[in-house]
Amino acid sequence: MRRPKVTIVDDEAGSRQGLSELLSTWGYETTTAVDGAEAFQLIQQVKPDVVITDVIMPKLDGFGLLRELRDIYDVAVIILTGQGNIEMALRALQEEGAFYYLEKPVDPVKLKVVLAKAVEYWSTRRENRTLKRQLQDYGVFGKLVGQSQPMRELYTLLEQVAPSSVSVLITGESGTGKELVSRTIHEMSPRRNCPFVAINCSAIPESLMESELFGHEKGAFTGAAERRIGCFELAHTGTILLDEIAEMPPSLQAKLLRVLEERRVRRLGAAREIPVDVRVIAATNKDPMEAVRKGILRDDLLYRLNVINIKLPPLRERADDIPLIARHLVEELARKHSRRVRLIAPEALEVMMKYSWPGNVRELRNVLERAVIICEDEQIQKRHLPPQLFGDEPVTRKDVLTLPIGSSLDEIERQVILHTLIKVDNNKTRAAEILQISLKTLHNKLKLYRENKEQ
Repeated sequence: MRRPKVTIVDDEAGSRQGLSELLSTWGYETTTAVDGAEAFQLIQQVKPDVVITDVIMPKLDGFGLLRELRDIYDVAVIILTGQGNIEMALRALQEEGAFYYLEKPVDPVKLKVVLAKAVEYWSTRRENRTLKRQLQDYGVFGKLVGQSQPMRELYTLLEQVAPSSVSVLITGESGTGKELVSRTIHEMSPRRNCPFVAINCSAIPESLMESELFGHEKGAFTGAAERRIGCFELAHTGTILLDEIAEMPPSLQAKLLRVLEERRVRRLGAAREIPVDVRVIAATNKDPMEAVRKGILRDDLLYRLNVINIKLPPLRERADDIPLIARHLVEELARKHSRRVRLIAPEALEVMMKYSWPGNVRELRNVLERAVIICEDEQIQKRHLPPQLFGDEPVTRKDVLTLPIGSSLDEIERQVILHTLIKVDNNKTRAAEILQISLKTLHNKLKLYRENKEQ
């Protein structure tokens, strides 16, 4: 990892050299200047993360340097002075835009903390400005792609939310990019150099989920041959994503709520609790209020997670983004599969624009990956697209399900699920996307149908 750069500006040689040596022992790369004028030239060359400057100096003082830097380089400036007072401190912070103000002689402990915060805050700020420029030039925000109004509103919300540590609940249909948005929040936050841990609550058996989340000690239960660190401990100082939170068993939701409130976890079989500093992001493809009404999601857990709610728009509500997303995906997938495909024919793009995309961006990616692999030249044509994208495809009898009036809701649900599986050649992942249920829910229902048939 790159060592953070700090430029020290002070006309007193002893103070300048002493600070430089101290910061070097803390792992910083330092440069020095004797006054503001020299520093102004040096900073443009070395581009430091932080500038530590005295106030009273010949040629150009600390405040003058601060004003000169505003127009050419975005950098955190820490002001030092031996002749400080409260008025000078307020001026440095409020009027001149300094990051912090310290009096000489400098307290090393305080300086170390302030310096770390300055590096963290300003690097996050610069990264967010880079994202803004990407959006303006290319319609790209980190790994998110789109210039439609719903996506621009999403980007604005992410900018506001990411720098904090509040809990976030992301809702949206399957395939809309909930994990991608959660990773973007993490990468835009001060925690971006710390762990990001994602756990899918619908993919883990109920008997193993508590151990997966909180860990266990050796011998805590049959089969626990060694200690296991849980996801919350693994995510310490970083971010944890609890995907498909509504699929978590209610009994475990109560334990999760306690962890969120107390910020401490206890491994299964452990005698003591362990403090954890984790930002929590939850995601679900269900309506959270409906999940609460059905009793599958605790209302107190929802209120604890839903500090900020981010609802992702389905692809059909931002169809204008399809050409931009498609181009980015083709470039990415061509690199992945070492193909020479670079373009999409207008006729093929027109077909994609007319399709409703029930599987959202995930379905678009799958369609384009198939096209990239089977395309023999540089341009994807209509013939490279799968049949389901063509709106003029005739409706056959296998596409229509007829049920007698008076059928029970359970029977209607069973028939819809089974006929959907037939339609998609028993592709359970695709069926779950069309039915807008989780893959775990689909497997559970199929298991129930088999058990009822055997009775």
